Amino acid sequence: QVQLVETGGALVQAGGSLTLSCAASGGTFSTSHVGWFRQAPGKEREFVSAITWSDTRTAYGDPVKGRFTISRNNAKNTVYLQMSSLKPEDTAVYYCAAGYPIQWDRRNEYTYWGQGTQVTVSS
Repeated sequence: QVQLVETGGALVQAGGSLTLSCAASGGTFSTSHVGWFRQAPGKEREFVSAITWSDTRTAYGDPVKGRFTISRNNAKNTVYLQMSSLKPEDTAVYYCAAGYPIQWDRRNEYTYWGQGTQVTVSS
C-alpha cells in the first residue's frame, strides 16, 4: 500500500512559478510510475505529466508542454512538478498518482492517489 501526499499548492500570479511535491510512504513507490493529474471545478480530471520509476521517460499533456517539468528522487520517495509561466487556466486541484499504467494519461490505470493540492493562478 502506497500513501501519497501532495504539497506546494498556492495562490500565484500569472507568469509565476511553483513546484509541487508528491511524497510517498509505504509500498514500492520507487518502482512505480507516477503521474500528475489536475481537476478544475466542473471539469474532468485531466492528465498533466508522468514519469517512469527509473526516471528515464517522461510525458506531458499538451496544455503544459514546455512549461512544466516532472522529476523524481527515489532516495527521498518524492516526485516533483515544476510549473512555470503559469496561466489562470492552470488553476485546479493537482493530484499525484502511482501505479503501473499502460497508458499514462488514463487515470483509471493508476492504483494509488493523493488527496490533492490546490493551485490558483490569478490574472
